[in-house]
Amino acid sequence: MENVLTLLRESGAMLEGHFLLSSGRHSDRYFQCAKLLQYPNMAAAALSGVAERIRRDVESGKLEIDAVVGPAMGGIVVAYELGRQLGLPAFFTERDDTGTMVLRRGFEINPGQKILITEDVITTGKSYGECASSLESLGAKVTALACLVDRRQEGEVPWAFYPACKVDVANWEPGDCDLCRKNVPAVKPGSRRL
Repeated sequence: MENVLTLLRESGAMLEGHFLLSSGRHSDRYFQCAKLLQYPNMAAAALSGVAERIRRDVESGKLEIDAVVGPAMGGIVVAYELGRQLGLPAFFTERDDTGTMVLRRGFEINPGQKILITEDVITTGKSYGECASSLESLGAKVTALACLVDRRQEGEVPWAFYPACKVDVANWEPGDCDLCRKNVPAVKPGSRRL
C-alpha cells in the first residue's frame, strides 16, 4: 500500500486544495489517477498487488471472474491493466445521451458472466453502482470490485473488495464544507457532470 501512495505522489496524482468531487461532495485532496495511469510501468506496479490478491482468491476457489469492466472514465485503464495482469478480457461502460451508464461499442455480456468492476478512486460508490446495475440488467453477476484508491469514509462494498490503497481524506457535503466557509475557491478536475 505504501508503494502505491509513493507512486501517487511521484506522478503528481495526489493534489491538495479545494475540490468539487464527481459525487457532489467537497474535499481538501483530489486523486487525479490519470497522472499515474499515463505511465504503463507505474500502472502495472500500482495494480500488481491487487492482481496478486485476486489471483490467489480465484485459485483458491473463493472468487470467480470471467471479465473485467470499468466505468468510463476512471475505470477504463484500471480495467485494462487488471485484465492484462489476470489474462481476462477487459472493457468498459459509459454514459449514453441521457447520462445512463450503459454497455456500448459492441461489448457483450453473457447471462451469468462473472464480473470484476474496477475504478480509479472510490468515494461514494456512485459510478461502480451504476456500472453494476447496467451489467446486472444484462444478466451479469458482479463478484468483485477493485480500485486504485479507496477514499470512502464509511459504507460496505457488496462484493469482494480489492483496493490498492486506503486513504483517509476529509470530504464534506457542500453545506458543511470547511473550505467553503473560508471562501477558498473550489475546482472540479473530474470528468463527470453533476
